[in-house]
This record gives sequence, C-alpha cells and structure tokens, in this order.
Amino acid sequence: MCKGTGVGDRCGRQAQRATVGHEAASWPVALLPRDGIQVPSFVRNVQLLASGTMWVQEIVAGRPAWRHTPSGVVFRAVPGGTFRMGLSDAELEAVRAIERAGGAEDDIEGFFADAVRAQPVREVRVEPFLIARHPLTVAQVRHWLPEYEDSFADSASGTARFEDDLDDLLGTLPFRLPSEAEWEYAARAGTTTLTFRGNGRPNEDQLLDDFADDECTAAAENSFGLAAMGSASEICADVWIPHFTDAPVDARPRTGDGPRVVRGGAADLYPWQGCDEWLLLLSATRYEFQEFAAVRPVASVPTRQGAAR
Repeated sequence: MCKGTGVGDRCGRQAQRATVGHEAASWPVALLPRDGIQVPSFVRNVQLLASGTMWVQEIVAGRPAWRHTPSGVVFRAVPGGTFRMGLSDAELEAVRAIERAGGAEDDIEGFFADAVRAQPVREVRVEPFLIARHPLTVAQVRHWLPEYEDSFADSASGTARFEDDLDDLLGTLPFRLPSEAEWEYAARAGTTTLTFRGNGRPNEDQLLDDFADDECTAAAENSFGLAAMGSASEICADVWIPHFTDAPVDARPRTGDGPRVVRGGAADLYPWQGCDEWLLLLSATRYEFQEFAAVRPVASVPTRQGAAR
C-alpha cells in the first residue's frame, strides 16, 4: 500500500458525510446529591466501586451503555462468547471477488501474501467486558492529560492519536487496552464477514473520525453499539507476533518485548489515495505499531457493589 499523507481536515467532513441511520436521544439531566456530578435523570443505577471508579448505567442512542462519570467516556457492555478469530478462507475469497469485480485500485497481492499474519484461524473464548463506544477523543484525553495537544485532530471531538505521549496516557488511564482478541470480537459483533456490514467493498463513507454529531456516531455503530471500528488505527495490549500459531484460545493478550499490535487505520490515510486503503477496515486486518495510534479503552463489567439508586 502507498503511504498516506496524514489526517488533514477529515474530521469535520466525516461528520457531514456519515449516513444518518438512528436518531440520538436528548435526555434530561439530574444532579446527584453528592460530588456535584450531573447524570441523566433516567439512569437505572449509579455505582461507586471499591476502586473509587464511578459508573452510570443509561441509554445512549437507543442502546444500554455505561458512562464513566468523571471523564464522560461511554462504554458498551460486550457479551461473552466464542468466535472464529483471524482471516478466514471465505474472507480471502470475498476479497478476491472484490478484485475480480474491479473493486481493487492497485495490486493487492501483498495483502494475500500477508494473510498468514492473521492465521491460522482459531476459535477463541471471550469473557464479558466493557469497551469504549468509540476511540478516545481529544477532549476526553484532556480529562487525564490536561495539557494534551493533538497534531492530527481538527477539533476536540476528533479522535486523539498518540505518538510519544502514548505512555503518558496509559500511565494515568484507569482502564486497560483491549487484547486483540477482544478488539476483533467487538469489531465483528457476531459476524464472520469482511466487516460487520458484510462482504462488500468498504468505502470512505463508512469512516468516522469525529464524534460531535451523535446521529453520525449512532449510524456508524455495529450490533454491539460500537462506532468507527477500523477507522482509526487502535492499539491493543498484545505484543506484535506475525501469526496466530500457538496463540491462546482465550482472549488473553500475548506478552513480550517489542511493538504492540494495531487494528484498523483506514481514516488515518484520509482522503484515500487509490491504494486500497479499504483493506484497513476489515475486521481481521492487523499490523504492528509504527508511528501513532488511537486508544479505545476496556474495563471490567461493573458489579452491584455499592450501588445507589
């Protein structure tokens, strides 16, 4: 693939181009009797965990969600289950079909040669977890890093991309990175196709990199309520290993020395330059961290401990 020139002014245009498929709700706000925290008045419960992390369970864009009240970051609860992880023969054939139909803009033999990086396909067991609805935005990151500046995003509602300051965020973030098994499970959302939308060739209209417009964000969600999976390059907890040989059958990250795994990245190269950037939107595409990446944090599902109503 040829190299993209950067993010540019995609954020505002993305919000305008994204197809509106759901109507986002506007909810009344109530004030909790302590700490001055504002939360929607329809919340089912507020939970202060033993760790001091406070969560609010509410409805966001018509779906259940958990909001981390100090930062405002919205998480979706992903159910546990098993799935076939990796780039399957059926998916490779789907890419060949796109190529035969003239959907490939360049020579994509390199993609097929690199397919071994996402193989062998195996069944993986995943426990329930929370994952952020979309990658952290610049505004959300500033909750933990008040002086954070982003050279890629056009607005505070745009995806934050980290270079040398990634460790600074991870050192203060009260969450963890997803394992790449958790990331792919969340991206597939029960599907076995190239993307959660099917085996068709993805296009630029499926990218989302700014989350100011909740209708656009809702329209980009998969069946787990997760938006923009594959748009930004998202870093995972796993160390990069160029295959799945001897990988665990559960969702634990693979550890060791070296760069981490990155998933997604099709919006990093916007506007597309005719180099088949759509391949970066595939649920199984994986590569190693190089220059910058976004963060979509993960947390354990909150318990009923200390619930307030």
